[in-house]
Amino acid sequence: MSPLESLRVALAALTDNKLRSVLTLLGMVIGVGAVISVMSIGRGSSAAITEQIESIGSNLIFVRAAASFQGGVRGAQGSAATLTLDDAQALADSVLTPDVLAVAPEISTFSQARAGRENVNTRIIGVTPEYEQVRNFQVAEGRFITAQDVAARRLVAVVGSSVSETLFGGLSPVGQTVTINQRPFRIVGLLEEMGGTGLAIQDDVIVAPITTVQARLVRQRTAAGRDRVQTITVQVTDNDRLEQAKFQVSEVLRERHQIIDQDDFTLTSQEDIIQARTDVNNVLTIFLGSIAAISLLVGGIGIMNIMLVSVTERTHEIGIRKAVGAKRRDILYQFLAEATLLSFGGGAIGVGGGWGVSRLLERLTISGQQVETLVQADIAFLALGVSVAIGLFFGIYPAIRAARLDPIEALRR
Repeated sequence: MSPLESLRVALAALTDNKLRSVLTLLGMVIGVGAVISVMSIGRGSSAAITEQIESIGSNLIFVRAAASFQGGVRGAQGSAATLTLDDAQALADSVLTPDVLAVAPEISTFSQARAGRENVNTRIIGVTPEYEQVRNFQVAEGRFITAQDVAARRLVAVVGSSVSETLFGGLSPVGQTVTINQRPFRIVGLLEEMGGTGLAIQDDVIVAPITTVQARLVRQRTAAGRDRVQTITVQVTDNDRLEQAKFQVSEVLRERHQIIDQDDFTLTSQEDIIQARTDVNNVLTIFLGSIAAISLLVGGIGIMNIMLVSVTERTHEIGIRKAVGAKRRDILYQFLAEATLLSFGGGAIGVGGGWGVSRLLERLTISGQQVETLVQADIAFLALGVSVAIGLFFGIYPAIRAARLDPIEALRR
């Protein structure tokens, strides 16, 4: 019997018991659909994480102070007062090679900002002009912080779109005054709306000259009495130059801080952050996908059960086929074809159903965050391939059992 003839006979046998075949298909449909949905959510969230982190800039290295020790108690990462504005300037002077584009120090605090009767608790960031380029800030109206603002410690500010909306409604904030820590800041610019969550919350900020923030809002000094900065962001020309740039930054800071053994700073690249968050997300996705895949095994067991029932019901038919010359492999191929058709059909329907569920999930919002999904071809082919493999695995025993039936005993039944 040719393979095409085996498929034709298998299809006819399945259509003879439509309800039973549909119920058997349902297990594979649910299993494949669940795997597609879970994996699409995992891929979508990974893509969203990458997009959010990359929205703060590209090819970045974050230099932060190390953890402080006080009374034998280790503080949080970045709590040591070791980085200064002079360190940032030294990096800009020493490391601005083909590897590095710009260096931007920053210091931040949370404070209440008031304008008229409105107020908002927001993040105040002290920056230099390079911050606009390094952190991908775009000014929608007015201007950004200038070198003259930093040198003169001017009371000027650039506000995010969320802060502007809260304090001034639909009016232009440029030229208005906002009071921070009982000091009036003149607004000189409005940032474009960025959106996002986590590291990409750039709408709910007020940006001011770093020297002004150090002098007026955050009086934090190093052991040498210098005004500290919390983070120095270094923008590298290309992702391939990150490691070389890291080495150069480390060498400059070690020389400036006269470090012999343990560094008093930490270096983290943007790729490190993306990789760490993606790894956590992938582990969770695989875990949930494994749970969803259990339903595929249940569907495979259902196929085996139905095929065993089919062998029992069609024992007389098998005897007749063998009596007229059918070989063992013909019977084996026929029942394997039935199992394959069931698993492949269920898998194909499940892929379509999983894709549809993924599209529906994109309309959901959980805790203010829209669900992101991403259905890719490799996920669909993998789920479909696994469903067919499971069908073959669980269908081979009933097929072997049917092929081994003695024709005389089969006809006697």
